[in-house]
Amino acid sequence: MSANLLRIAARQASRTRGFASSAVARKGKSTSHPAEPRTNLPHTPDLVQDLYLREIKSYKPSPVAKDAHVGAVKAFALPPAPKAPTLPADLAAELSAYDAAEPVPASTVSASADAPAHESTGADAFLTFLEADVPKPEAHH
Repeated sequence: MSANLLRIAARQASRTRGFASSAVARKGKSTSHPAEPRTNLPHTPDLVQDLYLREIKSYKPSPVAKDAHVGAVKAFALPPAPKAPTLPADLAAELSAYDAAEPVPASTVSASADAPAHESTGADAFLTFLEADVPKPEAHH
């Protein structure tokens, strides 16, 4: 690869030197307008571009094995089909038991379960709490 690269670089260098000297010679003889494109200049290939294109054309990706996905992908399994809800066998008996039950007011249930009887709640208790002295934090040495 390096010998081939050196050969191409030497060829490229000789072309550019020859182009530079002939361009200077033509510049003195040229009577064309500078804005007009010159079509008689030889095309100088770019060494880097040629190497890049050659490497791109010669690139062949490695073939992927058919079982390459085995470790990376889980096997798909359908979820179980949902079951339809079923009504209880003695629906009439459950409905009659519900109708016969006495409703319990919500206020008596929450007051008896949540707050103890000895604590007073309300605005007076809150104001007493706010007026109490806050203990000073002790400095740790």
